[in-house]
Amino acid sequence: MKNYGSDSKSALQAKFDAQKIAFAPIMFQAARALRNLGILKYLLNNKRKGAEIEVIANELNLSVYGVKVLLEAGISIELVMVKDQKYYITKTGYFILSDELTNVNMDFTHDVNYQGMMHLEESIKNGKPEGLKVFGKWGTVYEALSELPTQVRKSWFAFDHYYSDYAFPEVLPHIFKSNPKKILDIGGNTGKFSIYCAQHNEDVQMTILDLPGQISDAIKNISEVGLESSISTHALNLLDNSIPFPMGYDAIWMSQFLDCFSQKEILGLLQRSYNALDENGSLYILETYWDKQEFEASTYSLHATSLYFTAIANGNSQMYHSDDMIKLIEKSGLYVDEAIENIGVSHTLFICKKRQV
Repeated sequence: MKNYGSDSKSALQAKFDAQKIAFAPIMFQAARALRNLGILKYLLNNKRKGAEIEVIANELNLSVYGVKVLLEAGISIELVMVKDQKYYITKTGYFILSDELTNVNMDFTHDVNYQGMMHLEESIKNGKPEGLKVFGKWGTVYEALSELPTQVRKSWFAFDHYYSDYAFPEVLPHIFKSNPKKILDIGGNTGKFSIYCAQHNEDVQMTILDLPGQISDAIKNISEVGLESSISTHALNLLDNSIPFPMGYDAIWMSQFLDCFSQKEILGLLQRSYNALDENGSLYILETYWDKQEFEASTYSLHATSLYFTAIANGNSQMYHSDDMIKLIEKSGLYVDEAIENIGVSHTLFICKKRQV
């Protein structure tokens, strides 16, 4: 593994950065309030002439005090700037307001993670997603998905689908290049990818493999688009290695799936995939590896997402370094035949084959 990070900043800058971390939860909520209460939107609409606190408060039916404390916080987190007592939105403020990626991440952080992250230390010590208990008593978030509060579910799926939706159109040519007839969609969730494939190629037969709760949602979605003849479902406990996957597939698909498991669990899933795959078939693994990111912002986001897995999702998985995944693939009897990077927002596609004995 190559070296990452540095310690070249001045002591003064380092101490300032430490204060940013110390107050980060408070400033996060300030940014949300500036967005949700319409203050950033008002400033965007008046970006050339700016606006005074009293005018903003009057226009948005908010107190002068409330607008004042939020805007002053906004100066320090660089969402706004002030000139001659008038406030203006900054570039960062614009992204907090209008950037889809930023809004998906903020809503996911607030609705899914914020309360549960208070149990991060407990999760590290116990190896369990102790933060999940703020929503109820489940072993993992995947068991809970069909029963989580509406807003939590909405933000969870928005986060999950945002990244996959951009990637799906780019991966289809790689998958259908070999003209697969039967594809096993492991961890198929709500059926989005299988539906996408069936609509793309009417000859393919898809099978979704997932937990019963997710399969129930998938069946509804499949029925709504009338693809029951092209997509079947198979519910099982994915972590029970005594239950084999259905056999006879010339392609197996896993999208943003293996990062949901520990390395030991991933190995079991890969070994069962090996057995389910035809001799000349391919296993397609689409993941976001933190070492394969073009931009620092992506790496930062993935490291933060790893802590969601620790405290909320299952307590033992993460966004992996690509080397970790390659080692597990090879240990399962497969090998990476081809790797395609920079797919969608931040994905890498591994096309894996069975190693010939």
